[in-house]
Amino acid sequence: MAGYFHQGKQQHWPQADSVEDFRRNLAAVRERIADACARTGRDPASVRLLPVSKTMPEERIRLAYAAGCRELGENKPQEACRKWEAMADLTDLRWSVIGHLQTNKAKLVARYAAEFQALDSLRVAEALQRRLEAEGRSLDVFVQVNTSGEASKFGLAPAETADFLARLPGFPSLRVRGLMTLAIFSADLERVRACFVTLRELRDQLRGKLPVGISLDELSMGMSGDYEVAIEEGATVVRVGQAIFGARSTPDSYYWPQEVNHSTDEETP
Repeated sequence: MAGYFHQGKQQHWPQADSVEDFRRNLAAVRERIADACARTGRDPASVRLLPVSKTMPEERIRLAYAAGCRELGENKPQEACRKWEAMADLTDLRWSVIGHLQTNKAKLVARYAAEFQALDSLRVAEALQRRLEAEGRSLDVFVQVNTSGEASKFGLAPAETADFLARLPGFPSLRVRGLMTLAIFSADLERVRACFVTLRELRDQLRGKLPVGISLDELSMGMSGDYEVAIEEGATVVRVGQAIFGARSTPDSYYWPQEVNHSTDEETP
């Protein structure tokens, strides 16, 4: 469809260097969200826009805040923690960690995050539970599912998700809200769409089998290059960075490396 920002092609994201720039970009994204909802008979209010501020400096984030952003997504826990500390005066700014978490960084997330969208191991659940208890806090979480089957991506295999969810009531500080996925990075929108369909269908299959206290009301899927497709397939949260903040100088491979060692929960050089 003509409205899409196609993945895998050279993008010309509108830069945001002023409050007015951010307002313009936010309005354009919200208009596209509304159009995608209209195509499938959905209420635009059913989709939460999560602006992604990874790599962006404090001064740009403060401009986004002035333009109306009250929640932000960050991939790297240490980067997010530094920003949270620097902007502690913005008391209504909510931070969401959307990238892979190593267990030794759980203490950071437990301090400041309102939401964690990449839960995919019991080791991380245990680390978060322990740290959240110490902080006297709870945390909204999404379970990450690898719908593309790519070895370079974190997340549970769809077939593993039901058993994983069955274990999560043992971590009462984690409030399970839904599922999250990263689609394949491709200019072929049907391959991208298939990832979103897989997550939605998995959610529908699991809904009747959920343990008490576990909710799958939310589907976090879709980024700047594919969020409209994700909305058409049922996304309730879209994670949009470059379409709001402008192009990043750091490539996505910095955040989702091609070679990872899942057994040790560490990235390889």
